[in-house]
Amino acid sequence: MQFEVWAPRAESVLLATRGGRLPMEADPLRAGWWTATAEAVDGDRYGFVLDGGPVLPDPRSRRQPDGPDGESAVVDHAAYTWRGEWAGRGLPGAVLYELHIGTFTEEGTFDAAAGRLGHLVDLGVTHVSLMPVCPFPGTHGWGYEGVSLWAVHEPYGGPAGLKRFVDAAHGRGLAVVLDVVHNHLGPSGNHLPAFGPYFTDTHHTPWGAAVNLDAPGSDEVRAYLLGSALAWLRDYRLDGLRLDAVHALADGRALTFLEELSAAVDALSAVLGRPLPLIAESDLCDPRTTAPRAEGGLGLHAQWNDDFHHALHTALTGESQGYYADFADAPLAALAKTVTAAFFHNGTYSSFRGRTHGRPVDITRTPAHRFVGYAQTHDQIGNRALGDRLASSLSPGLQACAAALVLTGPFTPMLFMGEEWGARTPWQFFTDHTDPALARAVREGRRREFAAHGWAAEDVPDPQDPGTRARSCLDWSEPEREPHARMAAWYRELIALRHAMPDLCDPDLASVRTAYDERARWIAYRRGDLRIAVNLAGRPAALPLGLGRHRAGGGRVLAAWTPVEAPGADGVLHLPPESCVVLADD
Repeated sequence: MQFEVWAPRAESVLLATRGGRLPMEADPLRAGWWTATAEAVDGDRYGFVLDGGPVLPDPRSRRQPDGPDGESAVVDHAAYTWRGEWAGRGLPGAVLYELHIGTFTEEGTFDAAAGRLGHLVDLGVTHVSLMPVCPFPGTHGWGYEGVSLWAVHEPYGGPAGLKRFVDAAHGRGLAVVLDVVHNHLGPSGNHLPAFGPYFTDTHHTPWGAAVNLDAPGSDEVRAYLLGSALAWLRDYRLDGLRLDAVHALADGRALTFLEELSAAVDALSAVLGRPLPLIAESDLCDPRTTAPRAEGGLGLHAQWNDDFHHALHTALTGESQGYYADFADAPLAALAKTVTAAFFHNGTYSSFRGRTHGRPVDITRTPAHRFVGYAQTHDQIGNRALGDRLASSLSPGLQACAAALVLTGPFTPMLFMGEEWGARTPWQFFTDHTDPALARAVREGRRREFAAHGWAAEDVPDPQDPGTRARSCLDWSEPEREPHARMAAWYRELIALRHAMPDLCDPDLASVRTAYDERARWIAYRRGDLRIAVNLAGRPAALPLGLGRHRAGGGRVLAAWTPVEAPGADGVLHLPPESCVVLADD
């Protein structure tokens, strides 16, 4: 077997295997690369010794059986027999479901999660969006501290476990998207600096030195990240990638890393003959993120729309702290703007940032499915002091309204696990750092952060306490009882409606028409021949539903949270408190 490693700073490199230590030779054709040939089979441990130092794991390790600091293990991807071919599923018409393997079930494994896929099929989602699965310290964590970007967290089930999960999902018609983190690594277990200039002091980030995308040596660092991304899609048959916080990628080169990545993934998609969407998390409100490369864009296929979330969250809860301040004065107006223009901040002033922010979307040319809309995500729940979900503070009626706005809106909808039944379990920030100093720093930092917002230190969950993770696991007995069963039925009804009604997947943002009353707290919008109306107030509302198309009255009720009559000849819809309805024209 051929072993190779990029270690441009080393004077000598040894390959450490079960057979002993073997000198590696400098590759004459690739500067900084070292190679050696040794016998090895699937599962064999190995590592690299740089200039007489300790045995270090392979930066391109496919498996870390003993965690990020242990030796690497050989993975023979050909040894797994896939059940059959898979044609893939694209984003148009998709419904995403964000899922964390470690808390989706109490067991916290791929196999246990696969056992619950029937629930997702019944729900009607099309894509499972996995949070990161790269190795991280300890057993439990969110996964954003990963360091071995080609490997799979062993406690989840390792490489074979991920393949079984993907295979099971495909067998049920579900696509699988994976969250990958390129903007920071570690810090615990991060041995990359010993090998080469994977990081640079040219830029500084909240995590320290930036990943080296534009300084000397960055060609190989980019190749490292690109190779990892393609390996997930090729070796594990994944259907796409969610790219964490692309706004945090410090990259001053003319050809950006994200353009390179999108071009490489599009090329692989053409070879494999199935769609491979890249979904960006970005707070830039920049349509160039998803604009085609030929038009000067980055060529990514979709991006999370936090503006839609912030407007919706503010309208539902009345919260106005932090970035919600920009939406708090007129949340329904903000919501109406996002469902017609995608971004609220499209060159407008942001009080949270103290400057103008964003850029307008050309809604006549940009399909709506390029934006992902949601009421809850791992960030928007887990980064709260108590990890509290909307269900902890909102009535079932308001939760149902949130579901209607997400699932009948113009964007690609996404749910966060358990949302569909109004889960009452929190989803809190938890870690399992094996380094006592790092564990203490994370604990104290978390408490310090929320103390600035008035929280007592003892009220902020300790990330290192095993109970924090345990509280965050879904309670699968909930959807079997009320009020959760009714909520789950409502989500199933809305998703089925989305699949059945082409108007709800219409990519034309320019065709969306809205009406709202900020004071009365209702909003309505038209999608083709469908009208969606939501009353967030605690009192009945009378909504004039002309919305500029066809006659105002008539129609039939397709779905309603509480019983409601279609508008009469006067075009006025009488909607009960905290309720919503989907209407079709006659």
